[in-house]
Amino acid sequence: MTGPVPPRAVVAILGPTASGKSALGLALARRFGGEIVACDSTAVYRGFDIGTDKVSAGEQDGIPHHCVDIVDPVAQYTAADYARDAMAAIEAIHARGRLPILVGGTGLYFRALARGIFPGPGRDDRVRRRLDGMAARRGPERLHRLLGRIDPPSAARIQPRDQVRVVRALEVYYQTGRALTEHFTDTRAPLAGWTIVGIAVRPAWEEIVARITRRVDAQFARGIEDEVRGLLHRGVPPDARPFTGYVYRHVLEVVRGERDRASARELIVIANRHYARRQLIWFRKEPNLVWIQRAGDDDDTRLEAEQLIADRIGHAWCARPAGEHPTHATDV
Repeated sequence: MTGPVPPRAVVAILGPTASGKSALGLALARRFGGEIVACDSTAVYRGFDIGTDKVSAGEQDGIPHHCVDIVDPVAQYTAADYARDAMAAIEAIHARGRLPILVGGTGLYFRALARGIFPGPGRDDRVRRRLDGMAARRGPERLHRLLGRIDPPSAARIQPRDQVRVVRALEVYYQTGRALTEHFTDTRAPLAGWTIVGIAVRPAWEEIVARITRRVDAQFARGIEDEVRGLLHRGVPPDARPFTGYVYRHVLEVVRGERDRASARELIVIANRHYARRQLIWFRKEPNLVWIQRAGDDDDTRLEAEQLIADRIGHAWCARPAGEHPTHATDV
């Protein structure tokens, strides 16, 4: 490392699908000598490339990308797993004197890093059967009243008829002897003590819809059906977790002959629109994000983001020649 010791800072580029986040992340990494840490719950899986719009090696321009292609498709990978792996990547990037830049749209993954997440004990089928039986006999409201006596804050937060979450809160209590709220209170954010420069990009809704449509057309043109066939041929089971996503689920139906390409394309576009709305709702609830009402690949967006970063973490970060970046990253 040369020059001044960089501050413990992370830039986060967030927003809905197809909003130009990757382009902005790459531009900022070139400008500030950064490395990318993906914040995407499907990009972690090896082999699922086209439907997740992973940035290709050629497009990465020598800028290392982390938390991409790090687990097998059959793995059960959680937000807590991501927080651990992303934090290890962030620490390593910082130790190299680089700027960690989170890029993605998985809100839960970002929250796990920025505010922490309680992984909780594993499921206990015996406890769940007993609680579900009580709900079947006496109604889910009975479980909610029980939760109100054990953990009033959780009862106030969870709707009485949200049986899944009520059961989980009670399950945690019966397994640990402590209310779920107590566990949340004790949860420490991995990025505690770091400066987070959170930027959310949000083009006009009509532009998002148009960009989604173009992206889905490009995925089919690039051969997503052949990608799915190849994954199945290599032994990835059709019930693997990444196959359950809204893109790959419908492509799998085409490959199996259960749906024609045109209807699958339309369903994927619709699902992307719904997902984009959910992402916008989620990120609006995240504190301290600066919203830029343009696409990430807009030059004015890049300039505004550069100024925000310089204002927050100072001008110690300066652009480094592209050749100073490692040609590849070693992920954890």
